[in-house]
Amino acid sequence: MRLVFAGTPAVAVPTLDALVSAGHEVAAVVTRPDAPLGRKRVLTPSPVAVAAERLGLPVIRAARLDDDATARIVALRAELGVIVAYGGLVREPLLSAPAHGWINLHFSLLPAWRGAAPVQRSVMAGDAVTGASVFQLVPALDAGDVFATVETPIAEGETSGGLLDRLAELGAPLTADVVGAIAAGTAVAVPQQGEVSLAPKLDGQDGRIVWDRPVADVWSQIRGVTPEPGAFTLLDEARVKVHRAVPVSTMPTDPPAPGTIVCVDGLVLVGTADTPLQLLQVQPAGRTTMPAADWWRGASAGTDRLVTA
Repeated sequence: MRLVFAGTPAVAVPTLDALVSAGHEVAAVVTRPDAPLGRKRVLTPSPVAVAAERLGLPVIRAARLDDDATARIVALRAELGVIVAYGGLVREPLLSAPAHGWINLHFSLLPAWRGAAPVQRSVMAGDAVTGASVFQLVPALDAGDVFATVETPIAEGETSGGLLDRLAELGAPLTADVVGAIAAGTAVAVPQQGEVSLAPKLDGQDGRIVWDRPVADVWSQIRGVTPEPGAFTLLDEARVKVHRAVPVSTMPTDPPAPGTIVCVDGLVLVGTADTPLQLLQVQPAGRTTMPAADWWRGASAGTDRLVTA
């Protein structure tokens, strides 16, 4: 088929590669403009733009699909649009411009976790299973009929970053298969069934750890916001990022109260509503990531501390 592909981050690249490998004609790749990255704020193309140039595909850079971008895409006369994490909405008349409309690879088992942060919200909620869905794009948020899904368990200790990378690899051949079925006229999409849940975009405060909850909930929150926006707590009003943590395997004889940090047998523990959480890697403000035990030796002066509520 003659396609137009829209995507921006690295998780969209496997699908673009899969579509090209399957022999489809990608008339153009739509991605968001180069963005300033790093401490020197160097303008850097998106991972999808880099992949498109590697594949020799034309690139349309657009911060949103406005009238100008719409006109350029419509002029391509694509038969189908494929979108993976582009970062903008496809509205009419662009939505119905291709003969077969647009399909979207979404990283959840729809109708669960409709929205911008399905993987993060799933991990934060403590889900045991998730997946990816390829569905027909419609004006309502992630509400179109589903062509295909793939399911996978969430591994113990898996972060949203690691899970998203896995789902990107699982979803790429799934999307290519759906495109092939649409081209062959054999694709069948079915209405979504089940309870709808929403996955709004996370902001920085979603990463602030709430310690007076059960350890399973605290651990799920930390893993869900890793690597972005990142988990953190406050100690003497200074932010400390928590990169890695794990529930303790053996309950100490005198477990700390929620939010209290102690060192027991060389392990840095923080109290929760039940079992303490062990900090493994942290990053104090203005410093690099380090083992929690090294940080605590300098931060505690040998005494228990209470994080800022």
